[in-house]
Amino acid sequence: MSTPTQERRRASARPRRSGPRPSPLWREAARLAAPYAAPAWRRASAWRRTTLGPVTEVVSPLGWLLAAVVLVLAALGGAFGWQEARIAALMGALLLVGAVAFVLGRSVYEVRLDLNRTRVAVGDRAVGGMEVRNAAPKALAPSSMELPVGAATAHFHVPRLGPGAVHEDLFTIPTQRRAVIPVGPVRSIRQDPFGLLRRQVRWTDTRDLFVHPRTTALDGSSSGFIRDLEGLPTRDLSSSDVSFHALRDYVAGDDRRHIHWKSTARTGELMVRQFEETRRSHLAVSLSTNTQEFAAESDFELAVSAAASIGLQAVREQRNLSVMTQDGPLRTETGRNLLDDMTRIEGRARRATLVDLARATADAVPNASVFFLVTGSVATPSQLRAASVHVPVGVRAFALRCAQGLQPGRASIGDLTVISLGSLDDLGLVLRKAAP
Repeated sequence: MSTPTQERRRASARPRRSGPRPSPLWREAARLAAPYAAPAWRRASAWRRTTLGPVTEVVSPLGWLLAAVVLVLAALGGAFGWQEARIAALMGALLLVGAVAFVLGRSVYEVRLDLNRTRVAVGDRAVGGMEVRNAAPKALAPSSMELPVGAATAHFHVPRLGPGAVHEDLFTIPTQRRAVIPVGPVRSIRQDPFGLLRRQVRWTDTRDLFVHPRTTALDGSSSGFIRDLEGLPTRDLSSSDVSFHALRDYVAGDDRRHIHWKSTARTGELMVRQFEETRRSHLAVSLSTNTQEFAAESDFELAVSAAASIGLQAVREQRNLSVMTQDGPLRTETGRNLLDDMTRIEGRARRATLVDLARATADAVPNASVFFLVTGSVATPSQLRAASVHVPVGVRAFALRCAQGLQPGRASIGDLTVISLGSLDDLGLVLRKAAP
């Protein structure tokens, strides 16, 4: 007779079956039903939204809570014969039924939402108006209107309106900070005094208010741009350009229009003009949106305003312009497009640093003639030096360090000109001093 220990040894010595275990029945059924379940769920969701949605959306969270309490009290009263629970359930049901009377009815309005200006600068006054007209053939009872403005909601009281009567309201939108503020839609509200049921009707679409960053005008002498319309000459030689360099012997294939006939007659051999390549004025602005390079949020807003001012000056002078951030290029076809994209910029902590941004800008704009690196005061000289390495040779490079209250100044790190900016009003002065 074998002992238990011997039996365990024999069991462990037996070869085990390899291969996948058979799937349970419910998994196989789920796999077969998956292609049919998804369309059925979508159809059920669409039916719920179109059929039950108009009803369920009217009930507020407080209304759903009261309905659940009514059901629980009714169940307890029926199960245990509690008269108090039955009476409480009846009172709650009467409240729900009575609330229905407040949301019934139909209002016919013509509502117009008007913004005086859809684009303002930080600190400017943004004014809008709402016009409500009774389009019904009979008088309408007083009602309430809601106007979402960003994260807040403005409430307006509309008095009793006769047929064709018009009611107007004016409102002011705060513009203390750069943002894209959605305004609207205007909604009429019907609800009971307890807030159990709430019915809203949308009358207008949403409109966007752009609060552009504050900018400052730069005159021609302080813009710091390359002013030569034909560009600056480089050390690269070319057989066809506008900056004359020297004469050389004719080589087969040279353009005969560049033959210098006086020198040819004097030397007895064909001589052609040789030129230096010129670079068209193209401004590249790299705006860092990595908040780790800024000491405060106000410093980041100063950097956005400075970059927007430089870019807007380039657009006004009809210069070629490219603006890059860690999120990619901005639109620069017009000043309006540039400021709109500047308004949408959001700063956050990123892994991509100023060095990565400089590398991406150099790859995207290889023909730049002026290079601006806009960052905060936290950026170290070693980071600025590493970023300047990616600036192409022969390109005028500036680093703009922005921080509120920073003393205006100018320094050099190799070929990189470092400018300190403490106020947007000083931008023209510091650029004038740093201009070549």
